[in-house]
Amino acid sequence: MPLTICQKCFITIIMAGCLTTQSQAATKDNFLARNAQDIIELCTVSPTDPLYTEAIHFCHGYLVGVYQYQQDFYSSPELSPLVCPPNPKPSRNQTIANYVGWMKAHPEYLKERAVDTVMKYLIEKFPCKE
Repeated sequence: MPLTICQKCFITIIMAGCLTTQSQAATKDNFLARNAQDIIELCTVSPTDPLYTEAIHFCHGYLVGVYQYQQDFYSSPELSPLVCPPNPKPSRNQTIANYVGWMKAHPEYLKERAVDTVMKYLIEKFPCKE
């Protein structure tokens, strides 16, 4: 099941970065998403940063995209899902804030591919019960 996409005003998006870590400055290179650190820097950008709007939207789009892709991929009957969120699902903003906090606790993953760290987080936090 896909994460609930927030249809409300984007004012609440600031929560994703500010809940768990200090704000960062974004650079244009962060948008290359070379590793998890780039995504974390975009997700934690300061609201006063000139790239704030683009950074927060990229952060949310990237992370929701990873989740949606894995959910669609594992929806095939011959595959077992890797991620099984609870019902009710946590909000998108809360899940992203929790991922940022999890990455802060796991700085050893910052140079890994962002998609890999997102999946590590999701599998750890929302494992499927057999």
